[in-house]
Amino acid sequence: MAATEPSSPDRAHPPAPAAQGPEHPPAPGRPARADARRNRERLLAAARTAFAAAEDGTVPLEAVARAAGVGIGTLYRHFPTREALVEAVYAAELDEVTASADILLAELAAPAALRAWMDRYAAFVAAKRGVIGTLRAGWAAGTIATPATRERLTASIVSLLAAGAEAGSLRADVEPDDVLTMLLGVFFAAPAENTPERTGRLLDLIVDALRP
Repeated sequence: MAATEPSSPDRAHPPAPAAQGPEHPPAPGRPARADARRNRERLLAAARTAFAAAEDGTVPLEAVARAAGVGIGTLYRHFPTREALVEAVYAAELDEVTASADILLAELAAPAALRAWMDRYAAFVAAKRGVIGTLRAGWAAGTIATPATRERLTASIVSLLAAGAEAGSLRADVEPDDVLTMLLGVFFAAPAENTPERTGRLLDLIVDALRP
């Protein structure tokens, strides 16, 4: 998808329906209104679901607004362009997947935490697949910030492997970036053939290979 689509109806900025009322940005120093925060969260959640389900990236923004239970005007007040919405979804997903490593380690032994983190990463990949064209175009044009995705994902793997090595449940001689490369192979080598069951088996094999 091109970085700019001036002729697309999704890129227009229609006024909000009068019945919804204004949703003005907060004044400096004041917190955002609770309803505005809720609307933004609902829009992000609806967009994640829609983008993950549409592998060709053709998700009408009107459908996202409808799924979030808001008007298209409200969507455009939070996300003026499709690129802004895609960037926000991507950033939120990346934050969650990287933060989940420490959360899982607090609840599970390192091998189980690593395996659960792989599932969370798989969900991140699925959410990105439907908007990868928009992301790449935006990164190339500079309209979407380039995130340090690989570095942040590798840092999560470092934490998981270190915890396992300390407990003696995972090998201490493994390069974290090698693990990430194996995961990328699972998710991207033949995505059309990767059923959830097959992906699960491949991820199990990776964890088994990392045991001492």
